[in-house]
Amino acid sequence: MSAHDQLLVVIDPVARRSDGESVRIAKDVLCAGADAKICLPDGPEEFARVLARRGSRRPVVIGDDRALLRAVAHLHRFRELADGALSVVPVGPRGSVALAGSLGVPLSSVAAARAVLDGVTRRLDLLVDDSDGVVVGGLRIPAAAAVPVAVPTVWDTCRSLVRTLVRPAPPGPAIRTHRLRVEADGRLLSDLDEPVEDVTVSSRGGIAEVIVRPAGPLQPVRARATAVTVSGASYHYRADTRVSGPVHHRTWTVRAEAWSLTVPVPVQRSAPPA
Repeated sequence: MSAHDQLLVVIDPVARRSDGESVRIAKDVLCAGADAKICLPDGPEEFARVLARRGSRRPVVIGDDRALLRAVAHLHRFRELADGALSVVPVGPRGSVALAGSLGVPLSSVAAARAVLDGVTRRLDLLVDDSDGVVVGGLRIPAAAAVPVAVPTVWDTCRSLVRTLVRPAPPGPAIRTHRLRVEADGRLLSDLDEPVEDVTVSSRGGIAEVIVRPAGPLQPVRARATAVTVSGASYHYRADTRVSGPVHHRTWTVRAEAWSLTVPVPVQRSAPPA
């Protein structure tokens, strides 16, 4: 990549507070290898304004997965995801940068910054819901725990005596189930009369992979589709690092290769000797 490449380096405030040394190292590597404009937004609103005013500069986010997702969501909202590659230098505790790592970005500040300067672009899918929300890694709809119901004492007149003589039995484990209707490209995978424990959706190669896990010993139901609709009782769902809802109906549609991320050049493996 050209040394004259122009970068807009947006440093998330959480990264500055959590690991200032890694931020400094990444900034030094980027500034040494390109014309980098450094921006230090104080919060999400200023973060969005900085991205909106980037001009022709290529955006680079220094921060954790939440900062990466914030950038993707902003660029999608303004229909600018296809304009060029996004780059990220992960900074934060290991668990907070797992998504970036799963997408092929090095978790070392030095290696990630060098990939920004010398790497290649990787085309990635996106799941877009009917409220224009985006999912990069995948989503999960786990069932909430059932609320235990107290059993009244039979002999109310002897309640005080019973409490002194008999220890109440501990409540049984709460069963986690959903009553959801799950459809994949119109094909019914589960209906409201079939309790399920969990639903997951992820995109691979332009197709959504759907897994519905029924309650009990039944085997998971799997399907591949371009659109997935989940409806029924009010539910929450976890999309990447965010918990959203409650909703009663939501459809996610795959956008194949909707955006680009800068990753290291693949290592060329030499052929074994004949």
